[in-house]
Amino acid sequence: MTQELGLLLPEIFLAASAVLGLLIGSYLPRRRQWLIHVLAALACLAGLASTVLDWLEPSTAVFEGSYSVDIATNATRAVVLVSVLFVLGLTADVRSHKRETEFVVLLLLSALGTVILAGTNDLLLLGAAYLLASVPLYALAAFAKDSPGTEAGLKFYLLGALLGVTMLFGIMLLTGLSGGTDYPTLADGIPDAPTAAAAVGVIAVIASLLFKAGAVPAQFWVPDVTQGARPPVGAIVTTIPKIGAAVALYRLVAAPLGLASLDWPLLFAVLAAATMTLGNLAAFFQSDVRRLLAYSTISQIGYLLMAVAAAGRSTLALPSLLLYLAAYAVTNLGAFAVVCALPGARTLTDYSGLRRHQPWLALGLTICLLGLVGTPPTGVFAGKLTVFTAAFDAGFVWLVVLAAVNTAASVFYYLRWIAPAMRSNPTTIEHAEPRAATTAYLAAPASVAVGILAGPILAVFQGNILIS
Repeated sequence: MTQELGLLLPEIFLAASAVLGLLIGSYLPRRRQWLIHVLAALACLAGLASTVLDWLEPSTAVFEGSYSVDIATNATRAVVLVSVLFVLGLTADVRSHKRETEFVVLLLLSALGTVILAGTNDLLLLGAAYLLASVPLYALAAFAKDSPGTEAGLKFYLLGALLGVTMLFGIMLLTGLSGGTDYPTLADGIPDAPTAAAAVGVIAVIASLLFKAGAVPAQFWVPDVTQGARPPVGAIVTTIPKIGAAVALYRLVAAPLGLASLDWPLLFAVLAAATMTLGNLAAFFQSDVRRLLAYSTISQIGYLLMAVAAAGRSTLALPSLLLYLAAYAVTNLGAFAVVCALPGARTLTDYSGLRRHQPWLALGLTICLLGLVGTPPTGVFAGKLTVFTAAFDAGFVWLVVLAAVNTAASVFYYLRWIAPAMRSNPTTIEHAEPRAATTAYLAAPASVAVGILAGPILAVFQGNILIS
């Protein structure tokens, strides 16, 4: 037991910091709530250090095989913890808020649920991780207690509750069909189960994970929540939950569904095509920058699902997925950092003349938006290239062609934002919030660094998921 707990130090640090933060924050005066941010940052740094140590150890399944500590789990830990550090730099508008501690605690709990979601090897743990990753975000969406935030939180909660119940139904059905909830038992039982019943159970579970990822057909909440919630919350919901959901979907396809009679990779290829196309088409007509980034997120999930479709058919599928997730997280958070630095700029035209008044911020925004397109040498370019290669190796040539067309088309709506920002108009731009601006200055070069170091990063991400 002690050895198993030692392998879970990153998760323990997140859980302990959330509990301690809530207790300590209850006694701190409002002007000293910033100490909880420091506690959260220290927990993330400690978690990163333990992740590096775990990376050097062989893959291991703990707690009777219900949770895997392997390359996918360690990569998810690293990306989520770095993302939380970036998000802590975006929370200036909650500083000195009477519920500042609760904001940080909810962020830590959601991050913990996301990490567990990626490492689970058991349907019951998957359901618990789904709830832990979701419920804190419902509260964060309505954190401001204003009309847009309350509406966003309500929509988020209702759809999340519906898909949560759907997941529980799927877990119940698959347990009855296979005789167990762990993935090895599912892998043995699903192929022999009645095809229709197994398909219903699997689709019910997959639907909830698609909701977490923001993919078709459960993507409706993404633009409304991103626009209605505070900008830091928009950054959280469009980044952190996607990481765990994408890895959890990959683990399902590569393990329990690998031997199933139905062609699940083809289903994910179709979902990927629909998600990237819908996200790009909807983004064309957006003038609100947060809604534009929300639809951009949906399209990015479509590209990520290409790696899920290639699971078990290409050795590059898992490394490409993990590389893309790392690149997307830092790039998307960089774009949101600019939005958080200029909270009064809500539309594309509000950014007109940004280069004249905030040249470094304009440069960071341009790098991040071009990075989301997949422009070399940014990390998303390397991620897309490897994901496309994995899908091609898996035989989905038509999907690669469609993804290339969608990538080219996405240039249009990103340029709609970059063009006014790079003009030298005399429009007055508000003073940028320093912490969020600093986060943007860090995220933009980090996005480029991931692309330049894509080769070594891919080498580090090489490996297979562990199914005990």
